[in-house]
Amino acid sequence: MHIGIDCRLPTYQMGGISQYTIHLIQALGDLRGASHFRIFHSHREKRSFVPDHTMFSRSNLFTPCHHRLERLTLAAELFRYELDVFHSPDFIPPVAGAKRRIITVHDLTFLYYPEFLTPESRRYYLDQIGWAVRAANHIIADSEATRRDLISLLGVAANKVTTIYLAANPIHSHTFAQEDIENTVEALKVGRGFVLAVGTLEPRKNIPMLLNAYKQLRTKHHITTPLVLVGSRGWLDMEIFQTIGQLDLGDHVLHLSGLTDIQLAHLYRAAGVLAFPSFYEGFGLPALEAMHASCPVIVSNRGSLPEVVGNSAIMLDPDDVEGWISGLWHVLSDREYAQTLKTAGLIQAQQFSWAKTAAATAAVYAGNEV
Repeated sequence: MHIGIDCRLPTYQMGGISQYTIHLIQALGDLRGASHFRIFHSHREKRSFVPDHTMFSRSNLFTPCHHRLERLTLAAELFRYELDVFHSPDFIPPVAGAKRRIITVHDLTFLYYPEFLTPESRRYYLDQIGWAVRAANHIIADSEATRRDLISLLGVAANKVTTIYLAANPIHSHTFAQEDIENTVEALKVGRGFVLAVGTLEPRKNIPMLLNAYKQLRTKHHITTPLVLVGSRGWLDMEIFQTIGQLDLGDHVLHLSGLTDIQLAHLYRAAGVLAFPSFYEGFGLPALEAMHASCPVIVSNRGSLPEVVGNSAIMLDPDDVEGWISGLWHVLSDREYAQTLKTAGLIQAQQFSWAKTAAATAAVYAGNEV
């Protein structure tokens, strides 16, 4: 088969969907098969995401991501390649361009919480998602939660959606020298045993609630460890920084962005707990990354997060401030309990791998959906 994969997004935004696309392509390169994969880059992209494999090649496209005429112009560009399959990892397929069009739907945040998106992103997804799920020959969902949402909210036939779990960046399962971790901790001035939150600073991540819980942890239990927020600033993030000021936490909350993958891996290993209170996640990679690092995890009980952590983490309602205070204190104050979560999390993390993701995705390409 001649399979095309859309890899234009990393040129415009190196977020979660871009990471998914890159890791999937690399893992597909490790599979044995007769298919030829054509990896479509933006013509502006100087990097190459093509595996060093004779069955992979690169082609460049001029159509930019999220352009208002993208569905049409992308189809016109793809026509000459005579593709059997074209995979759109970022939701929206072209109107034509392959015998079968596969899309990945990562989440339906824009249906549950439209106010959490930028106006531009909200218009893009809300205007096109209905058409996209009808036009696609098959849909990949990151989780059972997203699969159920597609069926119930958009009326997609159950046999048209396959759940394929993601995996963490392989770097998070590496072993690191304690000296290297200490050097990172010292350079970033975070110490050890801190409360860690990872993700773009945006309303969906529910950071103001976490700040209130953290403030009361300091007041009630007199903890001195900082709260470290790791992630780029996003849409409507001002409430987070206003809350920090209102709670007089300026000296105790540290915001870090632009970290390398290795620095983030070190932080997971130095943290006392990962707090992930999101209102909605299509998958929730930080929870999986933390479990690989033997970092205790507390997550929201919404969306896909219960699927990711299984029985290896504390799950709480994202609006239950008292519950989060209690959960965080339990992990930070009880070493034996924290160790139980670390051990369980590491076991749970082994259930996910890019090899599994790639094999299941290749089966969808071949029309052998489960």
